[in-house]
Amino acid sequence: MTIDANRVILTGENPFIRLGKDASGPITTSASFWRIIFSPAGPGHVLYIKSELTDGTWHIYSDNIAMTRWLQSTVQGMLNPELEDQSIPVSDAAFSKSGDYRDFWSEHVSTEEDEFGLTWYNTGEPLLVHTQPFQDPARRYGVCTVLIPALGARLTRNGRQATGVPHPAPRDGRPFSTSALAFSESWTEKF
Repeated sequence: MTIDANRVILTGENPFIRLGKDASGPITTSASFWRIIFSPAGPGHVLYIKSELTDGTWHIYSDNIAMTRWLQSTVQGMLNPELEDQSIPVSDAAFSKSGDYRDFWSEHVSTEEDEFGLTWYNTGEPLLVHTQPFQDPARRYGVCTVLIPALGARLTRNGRQATGVPHPAPRDGRPFSTSALAFSESWTEKF
């Protein structure tokens, strides 16, 4: 048995949806969903979303604003520098899930004004990814995660569906997609 020499800073799930009209065009919907079990700012859920459903601007929905802001200042901000901006408002939300990843997986986000549905389906073979902090000089955090590619994904806001579809995006010669379930995800930093 080998123990990772780095500090674990969070554990949870981070399924994401990236939709576009065609594989060579821009991403028209980007959604990063987090279900955090362990972090320095506690557990909770957060949805970061930018889509035509949000008029092309970032919106954030969460049940733990402290965790959301911590995530923006660390891992989520590294993954997408646009989300380092702590002035983006955070709306209170309630979260639930349903499904079985073998057929479909859905995350539900409810606020006083909005209902979001995120669904992944047509899933492929899981990949286990393990990187160390600074393995890529631009990524100060490491990650160990199970990624399950989803060739089908849908995102709705109040019943209106985002346009675009996920596209194949092979990783290290293995089939993958621009949308995926990310389970058992742990992020690390150097001590």
